Amino acid sequence: MNDYIVRGIAAGGQIRVFAATTRNVVETARQHHEMSPIATVALGRLLTGGAMMGTMMKNDSDVVTIQIKGNGPIGAMTVTADSKGRVKGFVANPQVMLPLKDGKLDIAGALGLGVLSVIKDIGLREPYVGDTILVTSEIADDLTYYFATSEQVPSSVGLGVLMNKDNTVEQAGGFIIQLMPDAKEETIEKLEARIKEVKSVTQLLEEGMTPEEILEHILGDMGLEILDKTPTEFYCNCSKERVAMAIMSVGKDEIDQMIEEGNPIEVKCHFCNTAYNFSIDDLKHLRELCEKRK
Repeated sequence: MNDYIVRGIAAGGQIRVFAATTRNVVETARQHHEMSPIATVALGRLLTGGAMMGTMMKNDSDVVTIQIKGNGPIGAMTVTADSKGRVKGFVANPQVMLPLKDGKLDIAGALGLGVLSVIKDIGLREPYVGDTILVTSEIADDLTYYFATSEQVPSSVGLGVLMNKDNTVEQAGGFIIQLMPDAKEETIEKLEARIKEVKSVTQLLEEGMTPEEILEHILGDMGLEILDKTPTEFYCNCSKERVAMAIMSVGKDEIDQMIEEGNPIEVKCHFCNTAYNFSIDDLKHLRELCEKRK
């Protein structure tokens, strides 16, 4: 099944909803970064949440970046998504391993204490930045807290990644359910009761539920309407030209030093781990371009 995100409303527009299936997204990330199971689940949750948050953006050029910086052994995680369902991400330590905690992967232990930052680039002079603390370091709760404190939108976020015994991804997905400003008290109470009854997202995925079925399971008789369906994929827009621009940005002196050392260089993209090689002739050409820019 191809990955996709659905967007909808319920209770006559008092609630807006998003749900996603992201198995291929997370498996692609696992392969690119050769990640351990715990890193795959952690980044997979953030990729799923980021993909849904990307589709909340209004314009084609809008981009949302989510960063988690904790003091745990996994280090920092970064995910970037756009309004078209394209998402990419990486972790600082993709091979992190920890003992199981209560029979489960210890995501909170891997992340530790820290900060979650959401950066929205919507074409203004300065991007919007919202920072919140990690409340549980389980990612879904942390995004729920972000929406409540930074955007003042009461939300419920559920994210899950299920691994196979061979460490490939079996299932991944999640939901974001948000109350709109005009939500009535009875709607709020009913939704809160429904959310409390929800099993873990992992269990819903294990049962083979589609995004539509997950939302139907939660919202039931609350007048769910699916408005649209957007394909989602792990997509990186890196290229040798973009990497060349990054090399040029370090300046002529740094490039001179690379040339003097007499060895070709390899530069890897953080997001997809693709390696780009630059020969001495390539570096000399970039140096010439630096000179012409003066």
